Parts: sequence; C-alpha cells; structure tokens
Amino acid sequence: MDALSLFGLFAVTMMLVCYAFEDRSHWFSLGFALACALGSLYGFLQGAWPFGLVEGIWALVAFRRWAKRPRA
Repeated sequence: MDALSLFGLFAVTMMLVCYAFEDRSHWFSLGFALACALGSLYGFLQGAWPFGLVEGIWALVAFRRWAKRPRA
C-alpha cells in the first residue's frame, strides 16, 4: 500500500468516524467537513476527478451544516 492509498484510507475512515459521532458534538460535524475535504483532495490526487468534485461539494455542504448547527 502506497502513501496515497494510506491517505485515502485515513480520509474515508475519519469521514465514517465523524459521521457516526456527529450527534455528540458540533466538533464531529466540523471534523466530518474536514474529512470530506481530505477525501476530495485524495480523489483529485488519485486522478478520479468526479470523486474529488463530489467530495468537495459534500465538504461544502457539511461545513454549512456545521456553521448553522447550534453550539451546546
């Protein structure tokens, strides 16, 4: 497994973890948005630009959700 594959594995693992715990803290919502941005970067670096584009859009959606979420 090369460094790029490890980076992609890290990004999608963080997306899964942060999504699973999103209801516990607004920080997990922000973590999900950042992990989506990392997933987007991975897609572009890998050459899978459709994946990178969709993940980038999802990162923006997730960041907007975090920004509108009430802080406890």
